[in-house]
Order: sequence, then structure tokens, then C-alpha cells
Amino acid sequence: MKPLNLIALLLFLGGAVWALTRSDRSVREIQNAYYAAMSPFLKSGSKMETQARAFLQETRHSKELEAELEATREQLGRLRLIESRFRALEYENVQLRHALDFKKATRFDVVAARVIRRNPATWWQTVEIDSGSKRRVGTQLAVLSNEGLVGKIDRIDSGGERSSVLLLTDEKCQVSARVEGSPEVGILSGQRGGFDGEPMLRLRFLSPNAAVRPGQRVFTTGRGGIFQANIPLGTIDSVEKGALDSEALVRPSVNFADLGAVFVVLSADS
Repeated sequence: MKPLNLIALLLFLGGAVWALTRSDRSVREIQNAYYAAMSPFLKSGSKMETQARAFLQETRHSKELEAELEATREQLGRLRLIESRFRALEYENVQLRHALDFKKATRFDVVAARVIRRNPATWWQTVEIDSGSKRRVGTQLAVLSNEGLVGKIDRIDSGGERSSVLLLTDEKCQVSARVEGSPEVGILSGQRGGFDGEPMLRLRFLSPNAAVRPGQRVFTTGRGGIFQANIPLGTIDSVEKGALDSEALVRPSVNFADLGAVFVVLSADS
């Protein structure tokens, strides 16, 4: 054994013997001195342990709150989806109720149909409906909504279950029209080009001094053999008078931006 280690062992043994041979009072004093020296470390350790436990409890509580928040978010998402479906069904129900009322009140023999396809590139020109030759639908038949004239059938699908409708807002759809409360008669059609908002119609070939004003309603005349008489077309928005004839800008009676249920006129009551 090395001399230093031997000396340390002898000192330790001597100190132990000395402590054991002391009186009880001396032993207690030594113990008190030891505990006084170790107390700050013991208190610090206890405080750190308490803080560690509090941290773990807070972490566990945060995880529980996070799980509850995630569950609440999922439930909110489901509720929003249900609300969206409910509103869609409610809107469809309103449309169908209006369509049923129209079908009961109209003097025409009509076939109800739904708009099933609409191309953004031709939004104001054509729509596709779910009725074709299997339901007696043919080309050049008038198409209505409960608000007025929508357009006419211009193409039948080969399967006989669908048809394409040329809308009144297309310039190729021309209708003989009259202005309510005046003798004025002209040709109504859509306008070329896209629309930033609501589409407008143009009523042409009115007399040079046409006695028409904004707010007057426009109806079909029944001439031409396609569109029956007295179908609402729209309301005059403004008038432009010229040297040879006058033109009027007409706001459509049909909401072409949101077409749902429509009716194909098979025949009109005499």
C-alpha cells in the first residue's frame, strides 16, 4: 500500500474511534453539524424534485388539453359539413317547391329537368340538363324557369337522356319581344363577350322615338313558332335612341348565374 493511502486510512480510523469514544452530547453535536452542513443540499434537492413533479403534471395536463382541442376541432369540422349539407338540401327544397308551384300554375305541358353541367368557358351561352329524347324533349323547344324564359334546346345527347340548352344570354338566341304598356316590338338577344357581373340583354329594332322607359317589363310576342307568347324576359334598364331605330338594355328576369330546376315546354294550351 502506498504511504499516502496508509496515512489516510489511519486518519480515518482514528477519527472514527475518536467520534465513537466521545460522549453522547459530542456525537449529537457532530450529527447536528453534519445535518446543518447538508441541509441546504437536501432542501434544494427536495425543491427541485417538487418542481420536476409539477412540470411533469403540467406537461401531462397540456397533452390532455391538446387532445381535447383536437377532438373539438374534428367535431367542429363535422358540424360545419353537416350544416353545409343541410343548407344545400334546404336550397334544393326551395327550388323544387318553386318548381312544383310553377308546374301546377303554368298553362304549358312541360317536362321538369335539372341543370347538371355548366362549362365556365361558356357560362352564359349553354347549360346541360338531365332530360332528352327519352322524355319527349326535342330541339328548338323553349326552356323556362319559374322566373321566365331560359332559352331553347339546341342539341340532344345521343343517349337520349341529356340535352344542351342555348341560353337567352347568348347572342345567337334571338327572341321576338314586346314592351309592356307600349306598341313597341323588337328582337331580344344576349350580348357578345364575357360578363364581370350580371349579364344583360339587348332589345333592338325599336322605333326611333320609342316611348319606353326604365322599369317596363318585356315579354315574348309568340312570333316565330318557338317561344310561346307572354313569357317574361326581363325589365328595361336603359334606352338608347338613334336616328333609324332605338335599342334598350334589358335586365333578365331569370337569374342565369344560378340555374337549378328548369322546364322544357312540350306544347302550349290553346
